[in-house]
Amino acid sequence: MSKIIDGTKLDYNDVLIVPKRSKTASRKDVKLVRDFNFYHSSQQWLGIPLMAANMDATGTFAMVDALAPLQISVCLHKHYSANDVINYPWTEFNWRHAWLSIGMKEEGVEKLKKIDSKLGVKQICIDVANGYTQDFVNHCAKIRNEFSDAIIMAGNVCTPEMVQELILHGGVDIVKIGIGPGSVCTTRLVAGVGYPQFSAVLECSNIAHGLTNGDKKLGLICADGGSTCAGDISKAFGANADFVMSGGL
Repeated sequence: MSKIIDGTKLDYNDVLIVPKRSKTASRKDVKLVRDFNFYHSSQQWLGIPLMAANMDATGTFAMVDALAPLQISVCLHKHYSANDVINYPWTEFNWRHAWLSIGMKEEGVEKLKKIDSKLGVKQICIDVANGYTQDFVNHCAKIRNEFSDAIIMAGNVCTPEMVQELILHGGVDIVKIGIGPGSVCTTRLVAGVGYPQFSAVLECSNIAHGLTNGDKKLGLICADGGSTCAGDISKAFGANADFVMSGGL
């Protein structure tokens, strides 16, 4: 039986950031680089927490070459073969800002294993349209078991209970938040399923950051989709997103 959720839920275009007095003289003086520890992985990550989405047009090697020097990450699209990735002339710095994307198919796992034997897989993005299945949680846990120290990001979901499930039982470090807000996503139109993105980020970050595993090791989230301008990215960070992913923008 369906449940009606009372209370207002907000998208990015429903809110603005109220200005406050600051010692910073200019926006140019703001330091964008952050460093993160992770709930499961022992790695440390340093960079600007923006990501180009793993869409065909944006999750490319060329995009890595363009954005990695700025310390911005790219989630490579799923259509690159293992050999495509292995044979690309990576620098160590660029490789550190590339995330390997897979879905639910076993061939994706085999691709990761092949790449790992040559390059060492550091960052994985497990990407499905609907993260609300036990099979998805089990799949994430399997990837964690195979790649115990990789930084694993997975989604998409949009509610706190699934964020908790993926971190605690799926072995996920960063949960991707957003069902339907992306520019090429038709989930809201076709199925009527989704959640206003600003409220989703706010509520999901709250539960993720409440999950701790040692000193400064928190569950983290990535706000995925719905940004139509730079100001929306600022709003996502204002809602306590740790990373923001964008494709259409």
